[in-house]
Amino acid sequence: MRLFQDADFEFIEMRRKAYVVSAIAILVGVTAMVWNVVSIGAWQNYGVDFTGGSLVQVRFEQPTMVAELRAVLSGAGTEITRFGEEGSGEFVIRAPLEEAASIGEVAEEIQQQIATGLPGRTFVVERTELVGAKVGGELQQKAALAVLFSFALTLIYLAIRFELRFGLAAVIATAHDMILTLGFLALFRVEIALPTVAAILTILGYSLNDTIVVFDRIRENLNMKGARKRDPIELVNQSINETLPRTVLTSGTTLVVLFALLALGGAVLRDFTIVLILGIVIGTYSSIFVASPALIEIQKRWGLGRGGESKKRPEPATV
Repeated sequence: MRLFQDADFEFIEMRRKAYVVSAIAILVGVTAMVWNVVSIGAWQNYGVDFTGGSLVQVRFEQPTMVAELRAVLSGAGTEITRFGEEGSGEFVIRAPLEEAASIGEVAEEIQQQIATGLPGRTFVVERTELVGAKVGGELQQKAALAVLFSFALTLIYLAIRFELRFGLAAVIATAHDMILTLGFLALFRVEIALPTVAAILTILGYSLNDTIVVFDRIRENLNMKGARKRDPIELVNQSINETLPRTVLTSGTTLVVLFALLALGGAVLRDFTIVLILGIVIGTYSSIFVASPALIEIQKRWGLGRGGESKKRPEPATV
């Protein structure tokens, strides 16, 4: 099956419309971040992992479902995950810690809520821990450093693998993806936990991979005989159309899996999966409408590129 085998879309000519769409989306996201700072005191809705709180691990003697615990412990910011194997009856409960409360008071309140909401259930508190706000702040800093480190490695890798302007265009597209994703999280106040950070880093990797596929075909076409005499926009359009079958099928099959995970993965994986779905859509969009146009703008200032010409034209990418 070869989808879009003879595609001939003028993607670069639509770049100004794409700029408007991206600018509006970024403006909405930034506005949401500012509003969050005013209303909740932080630009994102950070979970217990980043703000600090209590961790209570309980073990039930009778069969207990996660949904039952969530119905009982419905406090704002409370996270409940299964601990160990299915049917073990052990759960980890993370709850925000009020300024005037202690870890003992929070654990006691959780026990009372379980005893009241699930009468007849026998359970034992295995452990209680405190996640301080200082630890949460360090996690925020490390998460930001991880993203910046990935940007630096991306620029270095593409500068060596291709040329510096390819790396700059890829970093622009990746930054675009991250800003849009963070804006979405701020707009809908999706809780930021460690799995969410993992999803964001996964998005950056996926977007980068998709961009490299397009850039690799652009480089191949640049090395064709007579490529230096061609219109750069025409050449980049050709490259995007040649890789379009791979882009569409890869993104489509990935989204099918993620939608299945969203439907069957439960509440624990819901936010993680939603962020990934959003990232796949944004990453696919940016590799076509952001990374490639950014390369065109850089080429206008730095020239078409170097490299010898090849007599043999590479075959179009097929899937």
